Amino acid sequence: MANYHHLYLIRHLPTAGNLKKQYIGWTDEPIVQVGDEESYQLAGMEQRVVYGSDLLRAKESARLFVPDAQFQGDVRFRECHFGDFEGKTYAELEEDSDYRNWLDHPLEYAPRGGERLVDVESRLLEALQELPSGSIVVTHGGPIRIALTKFSPVPQDFWSWHVPHGSLWKFEWGNHEQMKGGVRCTSLSEVPITAKKRM
Repeated sequence: MANYHHLYLIRHLPTAGNLKKQYIGWTDEPIVQVGDEESYQLAGMEQRVVYGSDLLRAKESARLFVPDAQFQGDVRFRECHFGDFEGKTYAELEEDSDYRNWLDHPLEYAPRGGERLVDVESRLLEALQELPSGSIVVTHGGPIRIALTKFSPVPQDFWSWHVPHGSLWKFEWGNHEQMKGGVRCTSLSEVPITAKKRM
């Protein structure tokens, strides 16, 4: 199909803050690597360029997933800025009314001092629309949940998506104009890749 358009979104590997279940948005932490480097490589996905968040955890993950590719970082692929919630856990925030409002209505409320999800969605979609078909993007849980909520053929709300570290999501459309127009994709598949030998 000449106009077929597809993209791969991959969540970066975990950081120390992720393992502690902290909200890690714009904090620039390195990944915590588990296993040998070869166990993360994506076979059959030859790429000269891999796109992604400009934060360290995305860069380091991309180097493991596609070691021979050039990495092109873009601030628009960053996680949500969590403001006052940054570095904190659910247990530390559960009595905070602003936090509860954000959990219950993530599209209507922003983390206190942080970024609204509609603004994350706007910058993410702008960046995705510029990519050629077949691009790999190494990003974060929030942006991937936004893309899934926006484009999945089977609608679900933002928090219902389970997006493990190292999971790969393939989105497919009939053509690029459908994707740019916000049309739901024709096919969506998820392949967990963390700590597995080559696919």
